[in-house]
Amino acid sequence: MNRWAGVFLFFSLFTFRLQAQAPAPFVVVGNISVDGNKKTKDRVILRELFIQAGDSILVSELANELEYNRLQLMNTGLFLKVEINIGDWEVDARLLDLKVKVLEAWYIYPIPVFELADRNFNTWWKDYDHSLRRINYGMRFYHNNLTGRRDVLKGVVQFGFTNKYELVYRLPFIDKKQQWGVSLAASYSRNKEVNYTTLNDHQQFFRSPEQVLLRQFRVRAAATLRRKRQVTHTWEMSYWLNSIGETVRNELNADYFLGKLEQSYSSLSYEFTADTRDIRPYPLHGGFLQGRLQKDGLGNWEDLNALYVSALGKKYLSFSRRWSMELVGAGRLALLRGKQPFANSQALGYGSHYIRGYEFYVIDGLDYAYSKTSIRFQLLDRTVYFNELVPFPNMRQMPYRLYLALNNDMGFANNPYYSESNNLANNLLWGYGLGIDLVVYYNKVFRLEFSRNRLGEFGVFLHWAVVLN
Repeated sequence: MNRWAGVFLFFSLFTFRLQAQAPAPFVVVGNISVDGNKKTKDRVILRELFIQAGDSILVSELANELEYNRLQLMNTGLFLKVEINIGDWEVDARLLDLKVKVLEAWYIYPIPVFELADRNFNTWWKDYDHSLRRINYGMRFYHNNLTGRRDVLKGVVQFGFTNKYELVYRLPFIDKKQQWGVSLAASYSRNKEVNYTTLNDHQQFFRSPEQVLLRQFRVRAAATLRRKRQVTHTWEMSYWLNSIGETVRNELNADYFLGKLEQSYSSLSYEFTADTRDIRPYPLHGGFLQGRLQKDGLGNWEDLNALYVSALGKKYLSFSRRWSMELVGAGRLALLRGKQPFANSQALGYGSHYIRGYEFYVIDGLDYAYSKTSIRFQLLDRTVYFNELVPFPNMRQMPYRLYLALNNDMGFANNPYYSESNNLANNLLWGYGLGIDLVVYYNKVFRLEFSRNRLGEFGVFLHWAVVLN
């Protein structure tokens, strides 16, 4: 190698090293403006953004950051569409402005109530012969943005299987820093038909044509703290006053309230939630972690004494534009091991805590644990435009996505007191199958699932959920 070749090689390596050590180009966020919000206040929108004025962002990460923040605004449930675009960009000063444009959702929902009283559609259709007597009807009113501060007002007047009256108000922020929130609620219900026991892992009901068999009254107040956008702390205090008819205690199940006709108790709970999901109604990335400690019965004079710790974790992985996976794990442990009233011994098969393939069953108990796995493939991602056919401009665009899912669930419920006439408690539960998931208007999810359980039973099951806020 001659002298000039050596000099050239030296300067090439020196220049390459300087380039490698040079800081990556970045920009500084200047002004953030908001447009399109007629009801929602600007500060509420800006509070949900992870990008704030004065932040530095790598140019290589700018597109990802804008998309992530767009999804965070969609997760509020306040908007049908969100765009975050770059405004003025002073290249030499590395300064840019951002423009947030939103299309607000329809916030007022006076919804007629016509719903099933049973746990799911399949139970109502098969076990109870799709009886109209097991229908609830009435009116449910929602306002999901009452004062433009993302506050929710809910009222319910319901008749039919369950007569129910409910009023709920939730205000996410009451301070200038938008960290502390409150919620208040009260409800009263009464039934002439009651689930008095579980036999062969099926709910058993008794109906009286004249006598009210179950009354339930509840009031609650909660405080929330949300310093970080993805972490929420919730403290809740509630009071329950429940009563049953003498027929329930004397003839049907003496353990319903452990020999009593009335059940009165207070409850105190703390809940921690960390949420990094990209699309909360149907996530593709991120995770969700929730832990809860709850004490029912705060004094020896109260009619319930229970202490539970529970946890729920969800993880979402995307392998490509179409392929993704959902991993869910949940459990509850009773720290007080004494016998609880039958009415307070629900475990699996209630609400969202169910094993696919066992929708016709309930598994009562003190403790439970389960896992759910879904591998999902996106079939469609489209938008339907109705134009003037729909009188409300907010509803003229209907985005929808369709997925094919492969599901596998496992679970276990420990029932030391009410398992004599039930076979599924204290045994491993396994269900698997295929599902078709439809996501409409971003926050409405419908699932049609073809599932098989460990008992060799096959079924077609329908589930749906609507996330309003």
